[in-house]
Amino acid sequence: MHQATYPPTEHLVIVGNGMAGHRLVEALVGKPGRPSRITVIGEEPDPAYNRILLSPLLAGEMERDALTLRDANWYADQGIELILGERVSDIDRQVQRLTTDAGRTLAYDRLVLATGSSPARPPVPGLELPGVHVFRDLDDAEALIHYSQNPAGGRGGSAVVIGGGLLGLEAAEGLRKRGQGMRVSLLQRDDRLMNRQLDATAAGLLESELRERGLDIHTHAQLERLEAGADGRVGAVHLADGTRLAADCVVVAIGIVPNVALARRADLDVNRGIVVDETLTSADPAIHALGECCEFQGTTYGLVEPIWRQVEVLAAHLAGETVDGYVEQPSATKLKVSGVSLYAFGPIDPDPEHEVLAYHDPEQGDYRRLLLRNGRLEGAVLYGDTASGPWYFEQALAGVDLGPCRAALLLGATDAQALLDESNESPHCPAKEAA
Repeated sequence: MHQATYPPTEHLVIVGNGMAGHRLVEALVGKPGRPSRITVIGEEPDPAYNRILLSPLLAGEMERDALTLRDANWYADQGIELILGERVSDIDRQVQRLTTDAGRTLAYDRLVLATGSSPARPPVPGLELPGVHVFRDLDDAEALIHYSQNPAGGRGGSAVVIGGGLLGLEAAEGLRKRGQGMRVSLLQRDDRLMNRQLDATAAGLLESELRERGLDIHTHAQLERLEAGADGRVGAVHLADGTRLAADCVVVAIGIVPNVALARRADLDVNRGIVVDETLTSADPAIHALGECCEFQGTTYGLVEPIWRQVEVLAAHLAGETVDGYVEQPSATKLKVSGVSLYAFGPIDPDPEHEVLAYHDPEQGDYRRLLLRNGRLEGAVLYGDTASGPWYFEQALAGVDLGPCRAALLLGATDAQALLDESNESPHCPAKEAA
């Protein structure tokens, strides 16, 4: 437990109006000890929006306005100063003042860096060519939407998406759905899609589904270079095995890199991310970091679930409340592609001590694989019917001994929970004997 010993912050400045920074603001406004003055600075011109919904926006399943979390009027109603379209260029820690690229200066009592991340870029020739995109913010989504409606190559165009993880799959499927007659190829350097979350069977089901939809998928794809076309724009992608793919649009979606340049210039402790302690406090006690730009005990972040837990801790800390420090917990993965349901958590590859339970119905496209150690669930991969995913995850987090319901585990949460309840009521459990 950590008790804040300083008085409630007089002026809190939050650098970053993304999902993490905005979530912090919403958490603070409901607290009695909220800072008396809050200023939010966002580099993008738009108020905070739900970045998770960029994929359905690209796919044409959602309108842009639906992504906005709160409009500028909400900030004003809460007594919060919102500054958009400016980037913080310098932090003077000695006098606790920051400067933006517009020449604005602001003094702060406490500062939160929620600067997010940037797309990672592979070190290959041709990446600077016109027609090469990333997929990270509203402007990126709008650029891809414009391309899909006006392909440079005409007749639907040819797009290549680099990256077979969550973001790459969402970008590729979004382009396929948005573009009429567009040929979309997806490159994955590993042997299977989503190799960090899915085993070979689930990845194979996913690949088959996406191929049936029309995606051209290349695994074991080692990117060599991008080739310029006659017009100077990107015209093709070359792989190390000699494959050449025509492409008038390339999307790089291989991961993210924490935005730490501002923190480095301020001489804060930075590894991959801005190093923070269990209260999200940096090496400077007046400066905190949150979300994708921070690093805690060697871990950096790309999923919202742990970031929301960070927000709870930091909001309580800034409001002067007694707070439990942030601790790492497992997170579950879901894919945001319409018509594809998957849910996964924990280790992908079983070790010799794991008990593996699996169910596969190829005709229905359902697959479940559970990894147990001494009766306790450590990992799960679900494809197709994922309704029981949250229940599995809850049992794994709680470390529940699932031995009494082992025989029903693959049948789903309802049957398994019924056996667990029965075993708790009676010391004699027939299911345990049957297992």
